[in-house]
Amino acid sequence: MNKFKPNANAEKQKRFRDRQKEKGNKQVRGYVTPNAKFCYNEISEKTGWTDSEILSNSLRITYAAYKCGQIKLLNEWLKDNNN
Repeated sequence: MNKFKPNANAEKQKRFRDRQKEKGNKQVRGYVTPNAKFCYNEISEKTGWTDSEILSNSLRITYAAYKCGQIKLLNEWLKDNNN
């Protein structure tokens, strides 16, 4: 007989979430580091955007940089302006 816990996956997910919280990471749309959370809060405060708007607009900016051949420039700016 193969016996297993029916809630084994839920327990694994809970342990994963607990480990992320212990590291100081917070789930927004995935777990982010404290530095990334600081940046997220700064964007949210300055723009008044919701979580969905921040995600959508960041994808638009990235796609626009890609279409214009400016990904390298965007990456350099992000590195130079990193907190």
